[in-house]
Amino acid sequence: MSLDKMRNIGIMAHIDAGKTTTTERILYYTGKIHKIGEIDDGQATMDWMAQEQERGITICSAATTTDWKGHQINIIDTPGHVDFTAEVERSLRVLDGAVAVICAVDGVQPQTETVWKQADEFSVPRICFMNKMDRIGADFFGSMADVQEKFGIEPLALQIPIGEGPDFEGVIDLLKMKELRWSAEDDGETITESDIEASRLDKAKEWREKLVETVAGVDDALMEIYLDGGDISVEQLKKAIRTATITRTLVPFVMGSARHNQGVQPLIDAIVDYLPCPTDIPAAKGTKIKKDELEPVDVPCDPSKMPLGLVFKIQYDREMGPLCYVRMYSGKIAAGTQIYNINKKKRERVNRILRMHADKSESTDSLQAGDIAVFIGLKLAQTGDTIGTEAFNVLLEQPKFPQPVISVSLEPESMSEKDKMNETLAILSREDPTFTSHEDAETGQLIISGMGELHLDVLVTRMRDDFGVKCQVGAPQVTYRESVSGSATATEEFSRNLAGKENTASITITVEAREQGSGNSYEVTCKHNNVPDEIMEAMANGFNSALNSGIKYGYPCTDVAVKVTDMVYNELTSTTFAFEACAAMVFDKACNAANPEVLEPVMNVDISCPKEFVGPASSQLSQRGGNIMGQDSKTTGEIIHAQAPMANMFGFTTNLRSATQGRASFSMEFSHFQIKAGGLGY
Repeated sequence: MSLDKMRNIGIMAHIDAGKTTTTERILYYTGKIHKIGEIDDGQATMDWMAQEQERGITICSAATTTDWKGHQINIIDTPGHVDFTAEVERSLRVLDGAVAVICAVDGVQPQTETVWKQADEFSVPRICFMNKMDRIGADFFGSMADVQEKFGIEPLALQIPIGEGPDFEGVIDLLKMKELRWSAEDDGETITESDIEASRLDKAKEWREKLVETVAGVDDALMEIYLDGGDISVEQLKKAIRTATITRTLVPFVMGSARHNQGVQPLIDAIVDYLPCPTDIPAAKGTKIKKDELEPVDVPCDPSKMPLGLVFKIQYDREMGPLCYVRMYSGKIAAGTQIYNINKKKRERVNRILRMHADKSESTDSLQAGDIAVFIGLKLAQTGDTIGTEAFNVLLEQPKFPQPVISVSLEPESMSEKDKMNETLAILSREDPTFTSHEDAETGQLIISGMGELHLDVLVTRMRDDFGVKCQVGAPQVTYRESVSGSATATEEFSRNLAGKENTASITITVEAREQGSGNSYEVTCKHNNVPDEIMEAMANGFNSALNSGIKYGYPCTDVAVKVTDMVYNELTSTTFAFEACAAMVFDKACNAANPEVLEPVMNVDISCPKEFVGPASSQLSQRGGNIMGQDSKTTGEIIHAQAPMANMFGFTTNLRSATQGRASFSMEFSHFQIKAGGLGY
């Protein structure tokens, strides 16, 4: 398949906007599946996990490959629930384009904003599919204006509706200037094209004029024709729309009702016509590893160059072991060959390469630049690892993941279950970078941490049902962080005689606070040319362990900068053990002198409720130390935007329902860590 015939796209949206239903219809019309599965019946192809079918939500980013009019489309259906934001993050990192599914009734919803910002961060071009046009209260123009206002984009309506809500019949295609309707008898397979009815012609001409004017406004050649009063062909318009979509100047809008099989084929046409192929987007950014320095390099998408791919997701399969989802950025990798894991500095063999269709698969001989598939046989690879060859030592930029904010304790029902539980935890944390586990040094309890109560509930259910681990779960606890608010310099010398051999090390460091949310940093600023790599590695490990073990309370550190400004290495007596131990000691000393602080997670809270309950809902939030940030009015009710400390939000669902007669709902996602007033109080 030539690269210009390939599309790597994601379907993204707020929970319940209809992402999975839309994906299901795309697969049906492209001939990938022969029966439409419904989420409500637990039959959706892309929601293949038992829990996804039971809960009616998408948890994993399912990947599939399909064909449409000679083009190969790799689709990733991402979750809409905030607890699975890491799945969206890692998917957007490897996609070339995205379809934002927006509910025509509710317009921009809280999670739509989150995924839109994530797509902006990765500069992903997108088109919008206005779904649920047949629902009461559907408003195509109002929802499009909502998207324009919230995100500051230039919308481009490629269609206008024939009726809205229960009167929705079909659409007017503004490029062809034809009316399109879908037959209910054959699940929307048959599209009837007809001339525009006289009563709708004026409105269609008005919007066609707007479309031509908007497109000409971003294309100089078309602007000249437009100003001269010349005719602009459909092909010229399509070409200009494609360019403007890829440069993110315009966002094309199409519409329909995926549930009722209306409007999906024009959406697939728009994916092929307007979203980029792998060579349309800028070259991937990489870092070339030389002896002592890192050099930024561009990695152009070219199958004839050296192989380079990114492992963006790992999924465990009972029979095949880890399935490594790989996006190739350069070159080609064949099944049965050896590859080099650049992060791990280890060689591994790719036994098989599979094209995935949700949980089904078909084998392929090789994977070339621009394509996405699954590698079987990689035992060491983790999410974010770059694979390729030793001759081309380049690291691709890794996906960044938010830090877990909520924890529960986990205990095996018997000692015989403990090993099984630890194995399962290792598998799950390899699959999901936002899921971590550690043993509490004081209580000896095993603590697992994730992005929210639903996230942990899903993982614990998977442990019990999929892996057969019998365990007891404790009450949720907040995961705090530690940091410093000042800066300090400290020196520590380590000298110990072990088994008749002297072990020495001396390290001087400066620690200081970094900007909120920027994470930790570690650098060595002193000369270390004569120091062996294993000593440098041991020292780095010592500091990493110290950052994870905290300063006073044992919580992981965040936003701390560690600079090694001096080190004394003696080739006769210095050992890796001495430097690792010395690093932990000097870190402790410096941080305790740099005003250590405890940080608590603060959540963005969005409450959706009828107008008459705004007062009681706001009052419930204020009682829990929440700050109201703003309010939006929608046809379905009011949305209150607020921030509140995570520790105060447990049990909020019950109180909110009581105060609003069960009419309000809320969603929560992590915003930032802030200094906890009064510390931990112990």
